[in-house]
Amino acid sequence: MVKNSFISVISQKEKEEKRGSVEFQVFCFTNKIRRLTSHLELHKKDYLSQRGLRKIMGKRQRLLAYLSKKNRGSYKELIDQLNIRERKIR
Repeated sequence: MVKNSFISVISQKEKEEKRGSVEFQVFCFTNKIRRLTSHLELHKKDYLSQRGLRKIMGKRQRLLAYLSKKNRGSYKELIDQLNIRERKIR
C-alpha cells in the first residue's frame, strides 16, 4: 500500500485545544476517507471497508451541513483548506 501525505492543516497545539470542534472532526473524517479510498483502490472487493467509508462520509456530510447552517464563513474556509466539494442544497 502506498502511503500518501495526508493533510496537516491544523497544528499540534490546535489539535489539543479543539478536539471536539466540528472543524477538527471534519478534518479527521477527511483523513480517514482519503486513507480508506487509497486502500480500496488496491482491494476492490473489500466490502466491509466500503461500508465503513460510506458511514464516515455520511457523518462528515452531516457535520458539514451543521457547520454551514451555524457558521457559513468557517464552512467555506474549511472546504477550501481540505479541497472538498460543497454539499448540494436540496
